[in-house]
Amino acid sequence: MPSDVVRVIYRKYDGSAHRDYPARRLAEDDLGVWLGVSTGTESVYHGRPSVEQIPFVLLVPHHGWWTGMFNPPPRTSEVYCDIATPARWDGGDTVHLVDLDLDVVRRRGTGLVELRDEDEFAEHRERFGYPDDVVVEAEAAARWLFGALGDGTEPFATSYRKWLALVV
Repeated sequence: MPSDVVRVIYRKYDGSAHRDYPARRLAEDDLGVWLGVSTGTESVYHGRPSVEQIPFVLLVPHHGWWTGMFNPPPRTSEVYCDIATPARWDGGDTVHLVDLDLDVVRRRGTGLVELRDEDEFAEHRERFGYPDDVVVEAEAAARWLFGALGDGTEPFATSYRKWLALVV
């Protein structure tokens, strides 16, 4: 039986720290593992201690070059997807991901979908030497998410709300 608490560890491609926080395992379904993070959760962001001010739910897909963060108000991003390498699970209680810079975000209220941090992706692609296959997968994931966040594809339309209700 998997642990109720999962440690989520994001690193950059060069191995440097990006994000690290505990999350509560909410469920696992055909889409992936749903994790909840409550307000007040202690975390590390870019190597610095932090405390989560707004709760969120993270979907770690079984097979995918992304993760999805689902946010309540007052956060301006309703859905925030990080392009990342597929999850590598260490037992059932730690998940490792490599953040690949690109983000796809849907804004609350307007529904505007944005592709963000293309400049950071290009810079790190050169600096860290992203292999061509990593670049292809990252760009394909970003394209797919850009469409999925805008066209009502689940879990980005409404199905995440039942999980988000458990942490707000």
